[in-house]
Amino acid sequence: MAHSLLPDMLREHRAPVLIRAAGAQPQMPYGVAAGDLLRDRAIVWSRTDRPARMIVEYDTRESLQNARKIVGPAALDNTDFTARLDLTDLPADQDIFYRVSFQDLTDLSVTSEPTTGRFHTPPVTQRDVSFLWSGDEAGQGWGINPDWGGMRIFKSMADLEPDFFVHSGDTIYADVPLKAEVKLPDGTIWKNIVTEAKSKVAESLAEYRGNFAYNYMDANVRNFNASVLLMMQWDDHDVLNNWYPTKSMKNDTNDALYQVKSVALLASYAKRAFFEYYPLRYNADEMERIYRVIPYGPSLDVFMLDKRSYRGANNPNTQPKRGPDADFIGPTQLLWLKRALLASNATWQMRPGR
Repeated sequence: MAHSLLPDMLREHRAPVLIRAAGAQPQMPYGVAAGDLLRDRAIVWSRTDRPARMIVEYDTRESLQNARKIVGPAALDNTDFTARLDLTDLPADQDIFYRVSFQDLTDLSVTSEPTTGRFHTPPVTQRDVSFLWSGDEAGQGWGINPDWGGMRIFKSMADLEPDFFVHSGDTIYADVPLKAEVKLPDGTIWKNIVTEAKSKVAESLAEYRGNFAYNYMDANVRNFNASVLLMMQWDDHDVLNNWYPTKSMKNDTNDALYQVKSVALLASYAKRAFFEYYPLRYNADEMERIYRVIPYGPSLDVFMLDKRSYRGANNPNTQPKRGPDADFIGPTQLLWLKRALLASNATWQMRPGR
């Protein structure tokens, strides 16, 4: 009897399996994150590696069997391929499980592998609320050391399962380049991963973006962001040590490290990248406004302040009268804060700061 030379799949009338080359699908190298709750809504964030459309599915069950699907915005090069979506009408005091993917805009048949995350919505009645507060990430020359397990503190924080995390600034150290090796007092060597953006002070939008992207290279950070709601502030190292809007580079001790001498320009680059790389909610009245109040149930209102964008020049603080040279958060933000505090009915008003 003759032996058929047809492959098994043809004899059995099965369709061939399509195997895509590595990198053919949109990639999500920095995971997902959620933040900036407004009672029944939250921002979900992610980044891809090419022009692609964000797609978010979410449910109160981890299986996501009855997930609601929302087709989100396009991630394009003008936002460094970052994207965010505002999830609305979320149930109170529930775990929200979500799944993010990106559809390639150059080939609509191609979609990324999904990445999942979760967060917990605020309660409507009083209950205990747990949160973490910290700042200063990858600072003072200490970056991601794979031999040490990376930024292990983020795993320790995730294990506590807090309701949310307040990052109170210095989210990056744009003014402190990393060295590949640092000798420790005991003679051992600390080894940093060093990227192009972290090898010098940040002076361009691309370099500030690279500083934020660097932190996401750590698996502990990505896992933390996918499991804990984020509330983000900024401070000085997000731009330049001890900066203020009218600061002159001529008076800065690091002047020789910078080709760009305008601190105002550096701050603009930094703020753009800050908004691009975190799940921040844009303010309808002032797109770049960082100060805001985030309610977390009837027990707590979190007042996130911006103590850099509106401050006067650093000085000995010997002014006999209040004036622009003594501004710290600026008159507009101060008036907003007073009104917001008076309007708050929360048991606790939290004002994290530096």
